[in-house]
Amino acid sequence: MGNHFKNEPLEEQELFETPEEILPPEPKSQAPKSFLVTLLTEGVVSQQAVLTMLPFIVFLAFLGMAYIGNRHYAENNIRHMAELSKEVKLLSAEYKVLKAELMLRSTKSEIAKLVDTLGIVEPVEPPKKIVVKATDE
Repeated sequence: MGNHFKNEPLEEQELFETPEEILPPEPKSQAPKSFLVTLLTEGVVSQQAVLTMLPFIVFLAFLGMAYIGNRHYAENNIRHMAELSKEVKLLSAEYKVLKAELMLRSTKSEIAKLVDTLGIVEPVEPPKKIVVKATDE
């Protein structure tokens, strides 16, 4: 296969180019330094000053991370407390419903209806008082 452009003849214009038109590539200029590098090396802050401030900068970074972690922890706690609050409200409503139902079932008329199916009826006459006489010995 190979490169088929090498086998083609050069065009007339390319054959008669002058050396002025063919210039060597210009050396690439160095990429501009970043703002931070320029500031730390040539700017107001020197490398020595940065090295002396490095422990304080690390301390500030640690405080920032602790602040962010504490914020996440607090938000999770608030979310958990909201879930528990909803659950307490649901359980409170369920308790009130069950209590009202128990109060209804424990009334005298409801008990009489339930016991009537067993054949037990409510007495119509009042109970008699049993008196035991004490014997003197």
